[in-house]
Amino acid sequence: MQKISAVNDSCPQKNRTESEGYVGVQTFIGITENNLTEVHFTKDDLLERILSPANLNKAYKQVLSNGGSGGVDKMETEELLPFLKLHKDKLVTSLMAGNYHPNPVRRVEIPKDNGKKRQLGIPTVVDRLIQQAISQVLSPIYEREFSNNSFGFRPKRSAHKALQTAQSYINAGNKYAVDLDLEKFFDTVNQSKLIEILSRRIKDGRVISLIHKYLRAGVIIGHKFEKSSRGVPQGGPLSPLLSNIMLNELDKELEHRGHPFVRYADDCMIFCKSKRSASRTMKHIICFIEETLFLRVNREKTKAGYVRGMRFLGYSFYNIKGGFRLSVHPKSYAKLKARLKELTGRSNGMGYDKRKYELHQFIRGWIEYFKLADMQNHLKRIDQWLRRRLRMCIWKYWKKIKTRSDNLIRCGIDKVRALSFSNARKSYWRMARCQILKEAISNENLSKAGYPCLMDYYRKVAS
Repeated sequence: MQKISAVNDSCPQKNRTESEGYVGVQTFIGITENNLTEVHFTKDDLLERILSPANLNKAYKQVLSNGGSGGVDKMETEELLPFLKLHKDKLVTSLMAGNYHPNPVRRVEIPKDNGKKRQLGIPTVVDRLIQQAISQVLSPIYEREFSNNSFGFRPKRSAHKALQTAQSYINAGNKYAVDLDLEKFFDTVNQSKLIEILSRRIKDGRVISLIHKYLRAGVIIGHKFEKSSRGVPQGGPLSPLLSNIMLNELDKELEHRGHPFVRYADDCMIFCKSKRSASRTMKHIICFIEETLFLRVNREKTKAGYVRGMRFLGYSFYNIKGGFRLSVHPKSYAKLKARLKELTGRSNGMGYDKRKYELHQFIRGWIEYFKLADMQNHLKRIDQWLRRRLRMCIWKYWKKIKTRSDNLIRCGIDKVRALSFSNARKSYWRMARCQILKEAISNENLSKAGYPCLMDYYRKVAS
């Protein structure tokens, strides 16, 4: 209880505040005669914190900034505010009374590296708001319990920090590792086990019940409803937190066994001193995951061995002069070239400006993510290949013989050679390798025209 003897009328009144003794905990102000009393939530008042005006307002702003498409009710984020103005009180009342029933998620499939599909569940905008509000309150509670070796979906942590931690473990002598692969993690989470884990920390049964409703809300595939008796719908604001809560059990087991490890969401590497130790650790940890957490391990992809060449978050590790450094995994290079090939396809309908913009956006993002890796030689070779593809596209743009000869002359090629070369009938790809086209559409001219270069971006981030 906090007694306030005097109130300055010039200061605006607030109906809620935050106490210095309860930093991060939402409090409300109650009035008794001439005194203001600060009311703190107990263990059973978690739902009130989630549904407090300040938390819901913060959740609304986050959902609005995230954007994204609508769910099964087809409501878009721009329509959320008008909806809340009309129905906010009714929504909060139904949540408090336990009568609220979430909508099913809309199934969306995105392609994976192996050609398979990753299943995403898109909640409605209203459900995203509620999930975001739950996540904002539960995240600080669980953040104190999470391992320092967990880096996914957590504040002030990133994939780069995970990679740097892994590199430090390897250079400390842990040159063998278990590359752990959980099979369809988000689709196979045992909901009963997850609720059991949540109940150890969350004592407000209304919050547990609400989370359970979201787990069992079901999926709309096309126009058909399917029950969701297992798994955590991947795509909502709550799923990253729930995945970390579930896999925190794995983190605690690894810490109990004394294993150095790094985990980013469901990607995990466990480091050991020897190959024998790594094999033994893999055997024991698979038993724990399958028999205690009731998750599935992909035994084909899970392997134990020397860290050199292992793939982690798109990177790999290599040994040079007695120390391990980061490199880009070959599969990541393959994905890079596949995307560049798509952007420089001569029949994709892109104009000059659109192609330049898309290339700049993609290359900037790719280099920013892989900037920790040593890749200068690889990038030089890919740049040569990329410039040849750009010349191929430009040569096709100059469709007519007169246009080609005029442009070649404009680029500094003498008239005789320009006319002769413009009449050539080789394929676009072969023409892009010819010396005349390299002279006309030189590296410098491509740069002046605004086409991006991988090495230029790499030099900026590596300097």
